[in-house]
Amino acid sequence: MQFQTPLVAATLIRRYKRFLADARLSDSSIVTAHCANPGAMTGLNMEGLRIWLEPNDDPKRKLNYSWKLVELGDDHWAGIDTSLPNRVVENALRLGRVPELAAYGEIRPEVAYGKNSRIDFLLSEPGLPDAYVEVKTVTLRRQGQVAEFPDTITKRGTKHLEELTRMIAQGFRAVMLYAIHRTDCTGFRVAADIDPDYARAFDAARDAGVEMLAYDIALSPEAETLRNPLPVDADRQF
Repeated sequence: MQFQTPLVAATLIRRYKRFLADARLSDSSIVTAHCANPGAMTGLNMEGLRIWLEPNDDPKRKLNYSWKLVELGDDHWAGIDTSLPNRVVENALRLGRVPELAAYGEIRPEVAYGKNSRIDFLLSEPGLPDAYVEVKTVTLRRQGQVAEFPDTITKRGTKHLEELTRMIAQGFRAVMLYAIHRTDCTGFRVAADIDPDYARAFDAARDAGVEMLAYDIALSPEAETLRNPLPVDADRQF
C-alpha cells in the first residue's frame, strides 16, 4: 500500500490532546499534524524525533498534514497511523499473502457480529467455516526485539477476544492478527503487566481455539506492506 502523497521529513516538537502533533519542517516552519493514534505511543512521541508527515490540500480537512512514520535509527521505522494496518492486512488477504487464510476467496470488512461489535474481516469460502479476523496494531517495544500489546488497559480489546471465543463455540474459525507496526521486532507477546485482564482473556481465547497470528509490516516513506510472520508469545515474562 503506497502513500497517496510523498511524505516530508520533520522534527517532532510535541504530541498533545492525543490527536495533534506540532512539528518543524526542513524550512524551519512549524506545522500542526493530525496524529491518528489514540494510544500511549510509548517511546514514539519524544521531542526531537525525526518523523514523516503526509501533506494534503483537501479543503474539507482541518489540518494540512498527517503524521505517518517515526525514524527509529539503524534504518528502522515505526508507523503512527493506526488506520493503515487494517488496509495493509486487507490488501494482503486479497492477494493471498497470509498463508493461514489464503484459502478464502470472499473478504468482507466491518461486518456486524456478537454484542454490538464489528469484526475487521469476515472471510468465507464454500466448504470452509467462516473465519472471523480481528486486527490489532502493535507499536510497543520495551525489552529486546519483542513487540507487545496492549500499551495501555484496553477493555475494548478484551471484549474482542471474548467475542472471538464465542465464535469458536459456534463452530466458526476465529483469528486475532497482531500487525506489528514497526520494523525492529522479531517476536510478539502480550504485555500482561500492563493489562492483566487482557492477558487472561488472551490465554482463555487461545485455549478455546482462537488462532493467534503476528505479522510485521515493512515500512518506508513510500509504502507499507505486510511482511513476515513472527512468533507469538515470545518468551513472555510478565
